Amino acid sequence: MDDRVSTQLLNWYDRNARSLPWRALPGEKAPDPYRVWLSEVMLQQTTVAAVKPYFQKFTQKWPTVQDLAAASDEDVMAAWAGLGYYSRARNLAKCAREVAEIGGFPENEAALLKLPGLGAYTAAAVAAIAFGKRAVVVDANVERVVARLFAITEPLPAARKVIREATDTITPTERSGDFAQAMMDLGATICTVRDPKCLLCPLSVDCRAKEAGDPTELPKKAPKKQRPERLGRAFWIEQNSKVWLVRRPGTGMLGGMRALPDDGWSARSDGHGEPPLAGDWESFGAIRHVFTHFGLTLELRAVTDLAKQPEGDGEWWPIEQLEEAGLPTAFAKAASLALARK
Repeated sequence: MDDRVSTQLLNWYDRNARSLPWRALPGEKAPDPYRVWLSEVMLQQTTVAAVKPYFQKFTQKWPTVQDLAAASDEDVMAAWAGLGYYSRARNLAKCAREVAEIGGFPENEAALLKLPGLGAYTAAAVAAIAFGKRAVVVDANVERVVARLFAITEPLPAARKVIREATDTITPTERSGDFAQAMMDLGATICTVRDPKCLLCPLSVDCRAKEAGDPTELPKKAPKKQRPERLGRAFWIEQNSKVWLVRRPGTGMLGGMRALPDDGWSARSDGHGEPPLAGDWESFGAIRHVFTHFGLTLELRAVTDLAKQPEGDGEWWPIEQLEEAGLPTAFAKAASLALARK
């Protein structure tokens, strides 16, 4: 089965590979490691459709890893705004500087793993796709394909060790990068979560889940815990067609990003804090945003007739240029609510 799987899959990939802006198609020269690494970091827990415009923006603004290394944290965070999981952006800047300092990306997994923000998956993907090294690359799509192919019934996340071991048995020495991307494409387009197209699958003959009758039963997942809820307030402080923005602390949630002032909801489980200054505050309603580990209802309060100027670190930002501030999604939603009320 092992050699047959890789042969069948690579033959399918040669005919059906997705054309993606960070990818070299079968037979083409290996892609720039910078583009592979950047795309893989962006694609963590994010869809291809969402990543494409960000990848284009980053590679136009910073065409090389050296260009990105020279960028300020503020510019990188602003360019990343809206893509979520902001620790990725902070590690992106750190990693770029380290890679520039050592003169380029290392070629093996062990050395790649030492770079900031590179876990086992990203290190394996860069080693295989950019450098042609044999590496076992397992993302969510690969987990699904392999769990079905081998009929692995242990629930995730406990099954990940078994899935990786099974993936190792079918990963070829040659064309390891193409094989990894073929597995990803198969999971994204054929072996999908709810509607696997088994009649079109190049691995259907060997698929044990298909033989058992219902591939959608796998992979099994442990029951989800109920997501807790938080309440908070954000504050729209406007004067002379400008809004007061603050810089969030460098560590913690949304660290280092521009935002509206708030009541410290990210450090509390519930409740509302007081406005940052005295004034005739008006409620503008609320937005809802879902983070990975909790849901947030964020009330927006606004003041335009200031009794005194805001204190502390902040800046007056032209409202007509607010999109350039790089607000994270929760605060961008709050800003949109304020603009809709104006």
